[in-house]
Amino acid sequence: MSRPAKITVDLTAIQYNYQLAQALAQLSAPSLAKSPKTLAVVKADAYGHGSVEVAKALTAQVEMFAVSCLEEAIHLRNAGVQNKILLLAGFFEVADIDLGIQQNCEFVLHNHVQIQTLLDTSLDNPITVWLKIDTGMHRLGVSIDTVQEVFAQLSASKNIENIRLLSHFSNADDLTSDYTAAQVADFNACVSSLIQQQAKAKHCELSLANSAGVLAWPDSRLDWNRPGIMLYGLTPFITSHPEADKLIPAMTFTSQIIALRNVLIGESVGYGNTWIAQRDSVIATIAVGYGDGYPRTAKSGTPVLVNGQRVSLVGRVSMDLICVDVTDLAEVEIGAPVELWGKHLSANEVAKWADTIGYELVTRMPNRAKKEFIKCK
Repeated sequence: MSRPAKITVDLTAIQYNYQLAQALAQLSAPSLAKSPKTLAVVKADAYGHGSVEVAKALTAQVEMFAVSCLEEAIHLRNAGVQNKILLLAGFFEVADIDLGIQQNCEFVLHNHVQIQTLLDTSLDNPITVWLKIDTGMHRLGVSIDTVQEVFAQLSASKNIENIRLLSHFSNADDLTSDYTAAQVADFNACVSSLIQQQAKAKHCELSLANSAGVLAWPDSRLDWNRPGIMLYGLTPFITSHPEADKLIPAMTFTSQIIALRNVLIGESVGYGNTWIAQRDSVIATIAVGYGDGYPRTAKSGTPVLVNGQRVSLVGRVSMDLICVDVTDLAEVEIGAPVELWGKHLSANEVAKWADTIGYELVTRMPNRAKKEFIKCK
């Protein structure tokens, strides 16, 4: 029998989550010149869910996908995905420009070296670019005080047909912070000033909302919305939110119990003897470990579902195995099903016990745990 650790990805759930994102975007439509569009962010192998399979499941609904780099775009193209692709980090060298254009990609421009390189390149036809404005993330993007100059350079270039303007939130997952509203205000002020000075800016399409923006910051829903983590059914928020609570987790990480043993009070379990039984206990060993993507930093007490019932991790996570305390379960046998996270146990909850976030858990999954897909209905 093959190793039981398995990842199941529900593509129907991803379609549903995308439809929720688009429905929320449409709520802002009356304030826009035309109907808003929602691209799908499938970078990092669709946050570990399988970029090719996810893109194919969404291809009829999505006008554009977004990835981090050209390599990710080419991976989709080689699999037959034809939708336009946005390169969120733009290009890294001159050769990427022609290749990206050949692959029907659009570039985000986020620094002056990139911009000058594109302006100096000879292109057969003008292209659409996305100009990133730094409104407070201070990671990528041109500063607000240089936007006028940069926009004028791009507008005057024969290489540029169309310019879209975007920015990125740094704290939109914190619903109590006023920083996101300030970023929205700064972006709007920058665009308004640009329109006053540059006639072409009046026709620019705008983009602000990430997953948190789509879900909870209506003023950030503009011409193009860029949901990522919400497509995969994970909330970006620490607290409950009425729209985020509608999301359906797409990834379920499962395995099985492969051993059961009685451990007497005072005996230890696992490497380093870090967990010591405070009572006579029944300990189940599960075929999953950090070699399968389960976080080594998960602490004793981390919830795990056995036969659909909550039990607690005990001892250290090893490369191939974890142990859980099943003393209080009425019936447990070797082969019993285990859910590490998924529809009934959020990856976000497990992530808290491992001092990380759900984004990291689902994205860093290695290849050893086989991946299966629930096809769209």
